[in-house]
Parts: sequence; structure tokens; C-alpha cells
Amino acid sequence: VQLQASGGGLVQTGGSLRLSCAASGRTVSNDAIGWFRQAPGKERELVAAIGRSTYYADSVKGRFTISRDSAKNSVFLQMDSLKPEDTALYKCAANPSPVHVGRSELYRYWGQGTLVTVSS
Repeated sequence: VQLQASGGGLVQTGGSLRLSCAASGRTVSNDAIGWFRQAPGKERELVAAIGRSTYYADSVKGRFTISRDSAKNSVFLQMDSLKPEDTALYKCAANPSPVHVGRSELYRYWGQGTLVTVSS
């Protein structure tokens, strides 16, 4: 499976962005899809995932919403009330085990990243 992330950009504090993760090669409707981010000097973090359930990191709960469009073989991340600390390279990844959405180590198929920059 190939994953293509898009939708990043520069936004001011309090603004919104919608990231898209488009899959090709096979359907990912039975996979968990996760959005990860990594800021310079920081470890990679799983921020949201969708499978049999949804997962959100505490730092984004109430501000980010993950959704899936199986017809488009895509997953989206709506990011609202953005903060400077949300600045990072965001990547989507697929986990063939849709039950274990919060287990970062199970995500094995990765797309390239899309950069999100939130200015203060």
C-alpha cells in the first residue's frame, strides 16, 4: 500500500488545517490509519488514529478530529484551534490490526510527510 499525505501549510495560531491521507495499491478500510507528527528535536508522536475505534493524544483532544472516507480510500485529520506547539512534520501510516489503534509500533506502512507550521 502507498500512502500520500497532503494539506499542510502555514497557519496562524487559532487557525485550522485539514490533512488528507490518500491510499493506493489496496483498500485500507480494514486497517487502522494513524497520523503521527515529529517536531525538530522531539520524538515522533501518534496524535490520532482510526480503526475499530479512535485514538487521540491528550495534547490534541477536543481540537483534532480524525475521519475516514472508505469510498475514497482516504483518511482526514481536521485540525482546529492550532497552536505553535502543533508545528511538525505530519505523516500518515497504516496498521493492519484495526483493533490496536493506539499501538504505535504496529504501524508499518508509511507515507511521506506534510509540514504544518503554526505561527504565533
